[in-house]
Amino acid sequence: MARSSPETPVGGAHGAHGAHAHCCAADHVHETVASTGPIADNTFRIPTMDCSAEESEIRRAVEPIAGIRGLHFQLGQRTLRIDGTPGAVAIALDAIRKAGFAPSALAASPAQGDDEHTHDHDHGKASGHLRLAAALALALAAEAVSYFAPDAMAWRVFGMAIAAIAIGLAGLETYAKGLKALRLGRLNINALMSVAVTGAFVIGQWPEAAMVMALYAIAELIEARAVDRARNAIQALVDLAPSDAEVQQADGTWHRMPARSIAIGAIARVRPGERLALDGVVTKGSSSINQSPVTGESIPVDKEPGDPVFAGTVNEHGEIEFRVTAGANDTTLARIIHAVEEAQGSRAPTQRFVDRFAAVYTPVVFALAVAVAVLPPLFLGWEWLASIYKALVLLVIACPCALVISTPVTIVSGLAAAARRGILIKGGTYLEDARLLKAVALDKTGTLTKGEPKLVAFRTWGVMQADEAGALQLAKSLAARSDHPVSKAIAEGLQTDAVDVDGFTALPGRGVAGTVRGEALVLGNHRLMRERGQTDAALEAELATHEAQGRTVTLLADERGVLGLFAVADTLRSDAKSAISQLRALGVTPIMLSGDNEATAQAIAREAGIADARGGLLPQDKQGAIHQMRERYGATAMAGDGINDAPALAQADIGFAMGAAGTDTATEAADVVIMNDRLGRIAETIRLSRRTHAVLWQNIALALAIKAVFFVLAVFGSATMWMAVFADMGASLLVVGNGLRLLRGVRR
Repeated sequence: MARSSPETPVGGAHGAHGAHAHCCAADHVHETVASTGPIADNTFRIPTMDCSAEESEIRRAVEPIAGIRGLHFQLGQRTLRIDGTPGAVAIALDAIRKAGFAPSALAASPAQGDDEHTHDHDHGKASGHLRLAAALALALAAEAVSYFAPDAMAWRVFGMAIAAIAIGLAGLETYAKGLKALRLGRLNINALMSVAVTGAFVIGQWPEAAMVMALYAIAELIEARAVDRARNAIQALVDLAPSDAEVQQADGTWHRMPARSIAIGAIARVRPGERLALDGVVTKGSSSINQSPVTGESIPVDKEPGDPVFAGTVNEHGEIEFRVTAGANDTTLARIIHAVEEAQGSRAPTQRFVDRFAAVYTPVVFALAVAVAVLPPLFLGWEWLASIYKALVLLVIACPCALVISTPVTIVSGLAAAARRGILIKGGTYLEDARLLKAVALDKTGTLTKGEPKLVAFRTWGVMQADEAGALQLAKSLAARSDHPVSKAIAEGLQTDAVDVDGFTALPGRGVAGTVRGEALVLGNHRLMRERGQTDAALEAELATHEAQGRTVTLLADERGVLGLFAVADTLRSDAKSAISQLRALGVTPIMLSGDNEATAQAIAREAGIADARGGLLPQDKQGAIHQMRERYGATAMAGDGINDAPALAQADIGFAMGAAGTDTATEAADVVIMNDRLGRIAETIRLSRRTHAVLWQNIALALAIKAVFFVLAVFGSATMWMAVFADMGASLLVVGNGLRLLRGVRR
């Protein structure tokens, strides 16, 4: 299972060299943008770059230029970052323009300009719809006149056909692009359509030519709307975070300010029902926050002073104030959006296969069309005009758009569906390859368990057996004075009041000591009791029972002996057993890797339902265990916190970081980030991967089957050119619709 990067260096694999799908949503809405020089980061917007075929055309134009180090595409945003020398970047921009695109500096237009552009664009779309309607009406009129009065009104048919193509939204533009592609030796969809329409005119099929061009333009318009649904699925997250927030000023007053201008450390306020604009830590007030945009959890989470909050989340009730901890461009939500955009820029294995297939498919079909036009009249006695017409029908149906569009739409839909569930998948490769996983290694602390020690059992002992309340109060008094995690767990778990402690002393590595009501007491571990000589066979047996269950036992004692035992353990997550069961049901073997002692590891594993558990492992030991698992089982994943388990995460085929909301290191270390503590999301990722892979191959089979049927009809049947356009448009819409089904989420 190969890893991939969304940032493809120069010299990387090319896409569909010979294919240019009419999936490209903006082909028929050409935006002319004034050229500007490169900005600091050399990032440019290319309005008409909408699919992998156009990305490939730009690559071929730019990669040979000396001084270009890398090209970083974001098809969803229609942007390209060029890494190279200033001179090379300038040459690259000229090459992109010569290839038929209009790059502009990303920061060329201010916000107001963007609004104006949107308004003009909407107006242009409305005007385009009217032109499409007029073109289709003229094409239909030409068909009707040709059918009822083919001889008497031939020149009128010709005129209506010419007018239909001229005013059609894609007509003349398609010709211009097609001629340019033919001059460059590229057989893209514009070249195929230009040859087909021109051929139809030459052989006198004027209404057919007009209908083909009008239907082609309509197909592009419909397809653009469908593709935009997938493209905007992630972009919608951007709108979750408000553009401004209330910020406390130096004089104590509150003013609303743009989020981008709010400094880290500022105090912001959010009222009930409002969304948070920035990440922060609560400083005042309490409320319940709906964190579903970040973690995928729809159940609100209670927040108090000291708790983290995230941009884009909703304050359910209660006014809170929080200290800003990240700028607007560096919030957890912004990092999620950026990571998913980067993931969209990487090609999944099936997408790379389709690109390579389309690069061979289009010229082969073009050659086949030429053969159909020439060979049957020479060797089978077909009429030349009939044979040429059949070849033109083949050119129309030969468009690989349904193939090329099916994979990116499906991958983006899968990534969006995962993000909505709080699963951040950082590349199409990981989305598709998760289906191959045969084993998952799970860290114990913070992954299978909560990572917080809890008091799970206590028992009075010796002279205090008859006075449980008194023993618990003494233990609570000592534990409450210590900041050790085990002492804190005991203090929080004992439901009693603490009393004053005199002469409190920490005993490093052993426990604490102090005087309560004039009585000298210690609260310490097994080692301390042995040193004090206060253990016996019965006590040792009791301690062994707890330690075999992975518990840490702390003992309360005075000068007379042990007064009580308090067992603390890191408890299993509530969904851990269910998550393990789901993995087993998918045929995936769960294995626990832990740095804790063997007894603790085995105890937690038994409780979770894991048969294979390994304790006492250092980070490098976990890395070695992953290597062994890959040799034994095959594709292996690692689930951990993304920090201590970094070597194992890197060694695994896919690394899962658990509960990583707001954690930079975890987000960067893993291939899949579970933004909450739901262990079951690993199984969901595998199910989504299997479903995505199935949809990808359904789309490929569907597109090829439809084309195969019309190939036969075109050569041996009575398929017409406009029927071929309908078939091609239908295939494209079917595969897009099938891919968009993934946006509905993952079946449980």
